[in-house]
Amino acid sequence: MQIRQATPDDAAELLRLRAVMLQSFPQPDWNDDWREPARQILLRRLAEPLPTMAAFVADRPDGTGLAACAVGVIEERLGNPMNLHGLAGYVFSVVTDPDQRRRGYSRACMTALLDWFRSRGVSKVDLRASEEGEPLYESLGFRRTPDPAMRVSL
Repeated sequence: MQIRQATPDDAAELLRLRAVMLQSFPQPDWNDDWREPARQILLRRLAEPLPTMAAFVADRPDGTGLAACAVGVIEERLGNPMNLHGLAGYVFSVVTDPDQRRRGYSRACMTALLDWFRSRGVSKVDLRASEEGEPLYESLGFRRTPDPAMRVSL
């Protein structure tokens, strides 16, 4: 199995896989208005000379697109005693096509993404785990945190 870093040429397939993931969550009626803004973000961010967003992907064995991906971003925050340099990673869009699951693709993509974070000095990485994905993330060292989370929609 070969895992590679995605390029802007992979944007359409990354969006297709993101839609697969989003459809697995109960949501109100969604339309596809999110796709073009997301495509523009991928095209811009994946092409940056020193990217702070990366996606690692596994190609489908038959060559017809992507089988899986893991996407993450590096955020720069103010440092603190637990994170001196203030660099934080956030993982999202970890998804494998249903017909390609249970082959290790998500694990391999996540491992490559975590290596990418490490190579850039990121020492803390967060994600939100589905119940289905939680065993994978725990096996990679992720743990539930006591940090309270809150959100406002503007």
